[in-house]
Amino acid sequence: MKAHLPWFGWPTLIGVVLGTALHMQQAVLQHFWFYASFSILSVVIYGLIALYKIAIKRWLRATALVISALLLAFGVTGMRAFVYTQGALHPALQGRDMIVTGFVASMPQPFQGGVRFRFEVQDSTLDGQATALPQRVELAWYSTKYERGDTSGDAANEADESVPSPAHLQPGQRWRWTVRLKTPHGSVNPFGFDYELWQWEQGVQATGYVRTGPKDPVPVLLETSWRHPVERVRQAVRQSIVQRLPEPRVAGLIAALVVGDQAAIERADWDVFRATGVAHLMSISGLHITLFAWLAMALIGHLWRYSARLCLALPAPTAALLGGVLLSGAYALFSGWGVPAQRTVLMLCTVGLLRLLGVRWPWPQVWLLACTVVLVADPWAVMQAGFWLSFVAVGVLFASDSRAKSQESKRAQGKFFSMMREQWLITLALTPLSLMLFGQVSLVGLVANALAIPWVTLLVTPLALTGVLWAPFWDAAAWAAGVLTTVLQWLATWPWAVLWVPRAPVWLGILGVVGGVVLALRLPPGLRLLGLPLLLPLLFWQAPKPPVGQFELLAVDVGQGSAVLVRTAGHALMFDAGPRYNLESDAGARVLVPLLRAWGVALDMLVLSHRDSDHIGGGASLLALQPGVRVLTSVDPALVAASSPEVASGVAPTVLPCHAGEHWQWDGVDFELLHPALADYGTVQQSNAMSCLLRVSSTRHAALLTGDIEQAQEARLVHLGAPLRADVLMAPHHGSKTSSSDAFIDAVQPRFVLVQAGYRNRFGHPAGTVLERYHARGVRVVATPRCGAIRWQSWRADSVQCQRELDPRIWRHVLP
Repeated sequence: MKAHLPWFGWPTLIGVVLGTALHMQQAVLQHFWFYASFSILSVVIYGLIALYKIAIKRWLRATALVISALLLAFGVTGMRAFVYTQGALHPALQGRDMIVTGFVASMPQPFQGGVRFRFEVQDSTLDGQATALPQRVELAWYSTKYERGDTSGDAANEADESVPSPAHLQPGQRWRWTVRLKTPHGSVNPFGFDYELWQWEQGVQATGYVRTGPKDPVPVLLETSWRHPVERVRQAVRQSIVQRLPEPRVAGLIAALVVGDQAAIERADWDVFRATGVAHLMSISGLHITLFAWLAMALIGHLWRYSARLCLALPAPTAALLGGVLLSGAYALFSGWGVPAQRTVLMLCTVGLLRLLGVRWPWPQVWLLACTVVLVADPWAVMQAGFWLSFVAVGVLFASDSRAKSQESKRAQGKFFSMMREQWLITLALTPLSLMLFGQVSLVGLVANALAIPWVTLLVTPLALTGVLWAPFWDAAAWAAGVLTTVLQWLATWPWAVLWVPRAPVWLGILGVVGGVVLALRLPPGLRLLGLPLLLPLLFWQAPKPPVGQFELLAVDVGQGSAVLVRTAGHALMFDAGPRYNLESDAGARVLVPLLRAWGVALDMLVLSHRDSDHIGGGASLLALQPGVRVLTSVDPALVAASSPEVASGVAPTVLPCHAGEHWQWDGVDFELLHPALADYGTVQQSNAMSCLLRVSSTRHAALLTGDIEQAQEARLVHLGAPLRADVLMAPHHGSKTSSSDAFIDAVQPRFVLVQAGYRNRFGHPAGTVLERYHARGVRVVATPRCGAIRWQSWRADSVQCQRELDPRIWRHVLP
């Protein structure tokens, strides 16, 4: 039956969405009763509206309903957030060795040196006394001595052959072991990945690792239960895939499609999938599950009609709808029941329920109801890119009325072409949203999707899933996946395969999204063209640059490591490239490359101060992005050139030694190297002693970038009378006690000292004695663990900007 929402429906749904979004903009979480008062006020307003709805004008009643629903959603979401934070890890327990008992709650994820997994805490003790811990934590168990770097906290202990191995860890096992925990604390950078929000939404309130050192109690497996049976089956299937398929890259792709193990796909393959615009097909995303549901509905409906008895018992459309939703839910559960999958299944259940009840609402009402239901279940979804990608795509499908067309066609061929048309509409509508959220769009995506959509959905995925029942199907799936990967790799090598544009402001991005939706809707061609003026500003946006004669620094939050972006009116320099986190990840690929692309920055020079891995670990990723960049370094030029991934293609970077006395000028800004001396090459062996030291200065202000020089080099610079005076000093050696001598500080006379260090790093940077020296001179010390990315501009030399202060959020960890 055709119907519309009740009189209170539209305003209520709009108010819920607005109230949820408003709550996410808070900088500080208030007390429980603060939010409860808003909820109580909302109920009162609803009661008054219900009593006097006839006497109130329609527009006034709708406005009151929107406000009431907004207050209710704001209050309820705030109360939920407050209750959740009460289970957070107490600051006094961070870094302490505690004995914890509980269950492995997720399929362990292998990584270099060990595994990572979710753990449900039953009980814990500290020094023999019971302690309260968060219910869900994320642990790592290292199988060997592994240098994790300061971003992960304390050093791992050397593995002992007498302790159990993490290789046999399984979901449902109950363990007792010693762990060391900390509050989730991620890097905060402009346009960077919000690790703390991701852990908040996952319900993880502490991270840490299992202690297996010689002085720690041996981990004890207490029992193997059948808790978390789905996770256990997923692990068994993943292991079977890995054992069956000898090629790791193909095995990782099949595992991602079957059990949702996206970490099994190698980073190089992800780069290819993103460049060709098919990444949504290679992971269990919302669109993937929706497409699976539609295919399941079509198949079940087709088979159901062959039996008259079944059709009499239950109409084929109803059976198809129920079967599609149930199978998609089972697929989402088997693939890990991730947050995007949960949102999608909830949306499908909402739409399916309306159809089963025979309610035929206009598509905007159905779309808004599904959106509201998801936000009620998961309010923090509004901050996730996947939420907007999914719902814009679904809204476009509803608006284009393509489903109605596909239902008119009884033939599989008609359904196939309808499905292809839906994908084209989604691609067209999501292009501006992708530009706003990610700053990129694949120009070969239409071609790649035309090949990959039917290949993955009709061949690779069915074969991969059937392999769960009979393993030889995995061989066929691997062959099909290998063919597709080869074609995609070829497409990714095309010139201009990917269009990268600077990330525009939100308001400009919203206009672009509206333009994309207008282009995708079923409208007359003349009206569709009106979307172009809204879309074009998004394509040609340019990030603001410093004025001529001025410069700015951005000390990027890369954990325990160094990376400073220096920009002038027309040039850019990166001083150091951050650390390598593990074999699969480094600061260049994870932080610096996305930042440079988001700002539309092309590097003119890369300075690698010395050979320590926390300074050059991301260098290869930067050189892969811009192979023609000039490199100045104290590292052996042959080693830098050899590490560049572009050498194989014949494009090698220009690598020159940095040395005192070299200087140049960009846009009225002077750059001068003060250390090391040319005579130091070949004679000085210590890495830190060879750190490049760069001074950047305008007519009135200067900054000093120091690398890891220590007190001996500081004394030498002071003795030689080097021009050290600067407003901003990058703390030598991350604030180590071996640097920042009194004489050096007095020579520099900084107003600000910037410290790049990891949260709770194992080196204790910055040292307390060093901080005392700076504080005694009235110097303000700004550190990345508390500040996030640090920004200083020479034309606003009296202040620094902290990314955590510019973009405060209730889920962000605030250091005491």
